[in-house]
Amino acid sequence: MQGSVLIIDKPAGLSSAQVVSRVKKLLRAKKVGHAGTLDPFATGVLVCLVNQATRLARFFLSSEKQYEAELRLGIDTDTQDRTGQVIRRRPIPESVEAALQGVCDRFVGDIAQIPPAFSALKHQGVALYKLARSGKPVLKQARRVRIERLQIRSVSLPMVRFSVTCSAGTYIRTLCADIGEMLGCGGHLSELRRTVSSGFSIDEAIRLETLSRCVADPAWPVPLIPPGDALKAMPTLRADRKITAKVRCGGTIDVKDFTDLPRDATVMMNGEEGTYYKVLDCNEDLIAIVSAVPEKEKMAYCGVFI
Repeated sequence: MQGSVLIIDKPAGLSSAQVVSRVKKLLRAKKVGHAGTLDPFATGVLVCLVNQATRLARFFLSSEKQYEAELRLGIDTDTQDRTGQVIRRRPIPESVEAALQGVCDRFVGDIAQIPPAFSALKHQGVALYKLARSGKPVLKQARRVRIERLQIRSVSLPMVRFSVTCSAGTYIRTLCADIGEMLGCGGHLSELRRTVSSGFSIDEAIRLETLSRCVADPAWPVPLIPPGDALKAMPTLRADRKITAKVRCGGTIDVKDFTDLPRDATVMMNGEEGTYYKVLDCNEDLIAIVSAVPEKEKMAYCGVFI
């Protein structure tokens, strides 16, 4: 497969699309995409997919995320973050600090969250933020998301710093606004940094300036990750030459063709659980993604990359 994955430490001030554009230009790639948007003011892990690896986006988008965030209490904004217009100011009760942990604990687990009016979600084909900016805001129905962990790091009122582990599709700015509302003083997201996405941590990310230096100097290798290695959570099947030939021709693959078939291969994709395997050839290159169809004792192709 001609493609790779690159983990960028997105800087503040650039949209995810602008980062992708810069990566594409630096690498002189035909195509570059990303696996999960970050707002322009946010920083951190942005998983970039280069050339044919863009076809793998759906297998990354539903991954669990981790963030470091700062909540500013006492001020509500129309976007629920620091970029919006102030719509309300409220005093912060003296009891807030004592109540904070208990309120945060109420958001841990499966919760219903209403997506913000200023978001990239679409209504009748139009992005919600465009409708909101034109004075016609649309509120979507609440969606189920999961907060796995929510830990307060420090409190220096009106600022509260916390870390959160959550499911894909969770809006941290909405979480901040909801916490503020429950505390009775309102609040908004003032700072956000994504530290984990698609199994990659911020320690594995590279800054755009460093990428530029790597491209300019052959002594600095560009840290491109092979697609097979990038799909960390997906179980591996190894194809011999016979199976590789079948895949190349689009031939039927039987479950019994693999003696190393893992029994637990549940992977989240588009919010739903599925059983998927990455198939690597003798050179450890990704040649296909398949799912098992036990009742037919066959493998179904989810993507062929050979």
